[in-house]
Amino acid sequence: MTSTTSSTTKAAGLVLREDRDGIAFLTLNAAHSLNALSTPMLRALDGAFAALAEDRSVRVVVLKGAGRVFSAGHDLKEMQAARDGADNGAAHFEALFALCAGVMQRIPALPQPVIAQVHGLAAAAGCQLAASCDLVTAAEDARFGVNGVNIGLFCSTPMVALSRKVPPAVAFEMLTTGDFITAPRAREVGLVNRTAPPEALEEVTVALARTLAGKLTAAVKAGKSAFYDQISLPLADAYRHCGAVMVENMLWRDTAEGIQAFLEKRKPDWN
Repeated sequence: MTSTTSSTTKAAGLVLREDRDGIAFLTLNAAHSLNALSTPMLRALDGAFAALAEDRSVRVVVLKGAGRVFSAGHDLKEMQAARDGADNGAAHFEALFALCAGVMQRIPALPQPVIAQVHGLAAAAGCQLAASCDLVTAAEDARFGVNGVNIGLFCSTPMVALSRKVPPAVAFEMLTTGDFITAPRAREVGLVNRTAPPEALEEVTVALARTLAGKLTAAVKAGKSAFYDQISLPLADAYRHCGAVMVENMLWRDTAEGIQAFLEKRKPDWN
């Protein structure tokens, strides 16, 4: 990384962005609502991700929350207010969950790896957001849960992301009991990649982000896309798809240079 510039922008005030050395830090900025994923917050996130998809200067994205928690999930006050409509809120709920699903799907579609940096709490749709990210770091005292069942609302859409990250039995237990799991337990079951003491969480996250940012950007981009493409394919189809990706990757000038540099025990001269 050669850039040392830093810039900060706001997306409707609800999502802050700061770029440092090829890493974009996005902060959910609604501490007063525990960073609830309201319609405005989801729209702000959608816009931030759309901008990142076109930004070739950004190699890694870190997503975190302001205040006491990462995110407590959907804004229940907003959802209850929607019941005043003639349809008892049906149109609002449909639009809200469609918007949320679109935002979650933007993350694996981004060319950059996305790291969720979780502190405090990641609940319901907040847990969905963390699980949708490529990697998760967490404070050792952080908790994860899909607890909608406790108020009579099964976390059906958070289930989509969670069940693709942890073993089915673990996901089903979390969904049906509404119980929270600790960060160490979340790491055991595959939801979290790295844990750290709360005071060291930022340092651990940045170290991971810098490691990713130091790789050949084009290779990481192609690899991330292939990773998500092959997951749902039958085994033979997955090998065919990824084999084609590797052939293309091998033909790049920078890959030839990277291999030669390794053989010659020197740093690669990548474009």
